[in-house]
Amino acid sequence: MAAVPSAAGATPRNGLSPAPLPAGRRGSELAMLCFALAIVALAFASVGFGLNGHLPAGLVLYVGGFAALMIGAHLTVRWLAPWADPLLVPLAAVLNGLGIVMIYRLQEAGRHGNAGAFGLPVSTLTAHSAVYQLVWTAVGIAAFIAVLVVFREPRILQRYTYTIGLVGLLLLAFPIVLPASHSEVNGAKEWIIFGGFSIQPGEFAKIALAVFFAGYLVAKRDVLSLAGRRFLGIDLPRARDLGPILVVWGLNLLILIAEQDIGASGLFFGLFVVMLYIATQRKSWLLIGVGLFAAAALIAWVAISHVAERFTIWLDPFNPATIHGISEQLAYGLEGMAFGGLFGTGLGQGQPYWTPLVQSDFIFTGFGEELGLVGVMALLLIFGLLVQRGLRTAIAIKDPFSKLLAGGLAFSIALQLFIIVGGVTQLIPLTGVTTPFLSQGGSSLVASWMIIAILIRISDTARRPAPQSIQDEGLTQVVRAL
Repeated sequence: MAAVPSAAGATPRNGLSPAPLPAGRRGSELAMLCFALAIVALAFASVGFGLNGHLPAGLVLYVGGFAALMIGAHLTVRWLAPWADPLLVPLAAVLNGLGIVMIYRLQEAGRHGNAGAFGLPVSTLTAHSAVYQLVWTAVGIAAFIAVLVVFREPRILQRYTYTIGLVGLLLLAFPIVLPASHSEVNGAKEWIIFGGFSIQPGEFAKIALAVFFAGYLVAKRDVLSLAGRRFLGIDLPRARDLGPILVVWGLNLLILIAEQDIGASGLFFGLFVVMLYIATQRKSWLLIGVGLFAAAALIAWVAISHVAERFTIWLDPFNPATIHGISEQLAYGLEGMAFGGLFGTGLGQGQPYWTPLVQSDFIFTGFGEELGLVGVMALLLIFGLLVQRGLRTAIAIKDPFSKLLAGGLAFSIALQLFIIVGGVTQLIPLTGVTTPFLSQGGSSLVASWMIIAILIRISDTARRPAPQSIQDEGLTQVVRAL
């Protein structure tokens, strides 16, 4: 029998060497991260040439600082989660970097006297908005590292299911009890505002509720999987098991009425319904969930003036009676994307600053104008890959709680993207949710990096090789030699 070469660093025993472990693919992650950083640097350079005909003065600051943060994230993964999926960090990095590029581009437009053209109140960008976004990126990476340091195993979160769920509900409720001056922005009470500091607690409540839903559904999934009557070929759940979804629907309706924000309520309720479907594999839960949310939306349309305005804008954004009022933002966003056409005007060469608040809710229309349909399809593809890697992690992990949590968090990114992109393209009524990683602001960016950290931790657990005893290693080598 031929001797088998030993793995690097392994000590042969009885003529046999331990089985080599599969590669953790951190080298692949570093290569893809360098590619992502090259895309961001090229985009910054393109903005400079588009605006002024030369490289932007802050190229080294922005690209160098951003690169240092991303390398720090990579080294943390290499240290704390060496078996994790190699694409999660590079995909998040390229989206985060392109968001900073667009904010820098809009900031420079204001500096050169373009913002506010034709008297339009375009944006609230300052001369340091891109720097602030880079600082928030640093906070997001710090939160990313903290999650990986504190939670070495994803099942640790399951121990605190109800505590974390209570924290999520408190985060949702806190803006409701604050006066409008400290919580309301554009008609929606979903912020905490004191002085020059503002935070959107719903972004973090989304993560807390995903943990709670995962823990609760793992404990109750056997009961919720039981079928009742069959209707039109679909096995409906038993009437006695409708309690949880009705309770969550009632809370969703209260949030909708109190915060006047159909986007946030749809995100939370959709997250619960999809996680319920993943846990039970019952299509009837999806149908019931869609029906309940449609009923809540109709109630809000009739009862809440702010929500009714959103439906009015959606049905006819170019109405002469509203185009210079409540539908101005959507109308200019749609015109900007139409002006961009197939390939766009080029970074720095369009006029996305015409759209009010383009740096936050409508940043997707800014990319649509300057990168065109091809560019935004590429962005959607990157988001799609990010969601796919999250769902792949959910499939790979064996622990039911981790499986539900990974699936729910991956879906939350997809659902949030659908809500905002569908709104700015007039597919669905416009809401106030942000575009993950791209929009200006700290809450969404920090929460998005925390989601990536949790997915990294679950991925590392799923892909980590099982420990082998000396006897198992020797047996493996014997089989391979034969």
